Amino acid sequence: MTVTAPQAVEPGEPATEQPAEVARLSAVWVLIAGIVGLAAAVTLTVEKIAILINPDYVPSCSLNPVLSCGSVMITPQASAFGFPNPLIGVVSFTIVVVTGVLALARVRLPRWYWSGLAVGTLLGVVFIHWLIFESLYRIGALCPYCMVVWAVTVPLLVVVASIAVQPQTSNGAVRLLHTWRWSLVTLWFTALVLMILVRFWSYWSTLV
Repeated sequence: MTVTAPQAVEPGEPATEQPAEVARLSAVWVLIAGIVGLAAAVTLTVEKIAILINPDYVPSCSLNPVLSCGSVMITPQASAFGFPNPLIGVVSFTIVVVTGVLALARVRLPRWYWSGLAVGTLLGVVFIHWLIFESLYRIGALCPYCMVVWAVTVPLLVVVASIAVQPQTSNGAVRLLHTWRWSLVTLWFTALVLMILVRFWSYWSTLV
């Protein structure tokens, strides 16, 4: 059996063209985040279609006055670009799933690909924060499946960005962010939970 030696990187080859090293744990997380996000996006799409067919339909994720997908789905914010937001998730998370599968299969994708995925995920995180603000302070209701997407997208950005910036970890600012990345994610989750508790405390307090 002939063993093929790893392809050497040309000295003058741009860093963006060089294949990125992806740890197995990172590949697993990319795949899990993609599957979970895709499942939530597909479910939201199905629920949205059901509402369009029957306006009286009550989505499975409408659990109470606060956790109510139905209240969110009928708002203009749920179709920010003229079509249901979950369709964006279906396309985006499909790409993430494929990327996770390739990474687990040890297909070494070029660094420009991971950089592009990081930029796309960053745009998704910005969009998510707009939706969080609208849900809390404009709509006054939360979509559980949307919250699942929020929960996987922020850590996904951290993992993908960590892969993309590997050559720049010698930079002081990049190294600092890389070192504290999971602490920042924990802080983000803590802040989000506190915001939800404070915003809907009048309802949560009735359950105590």
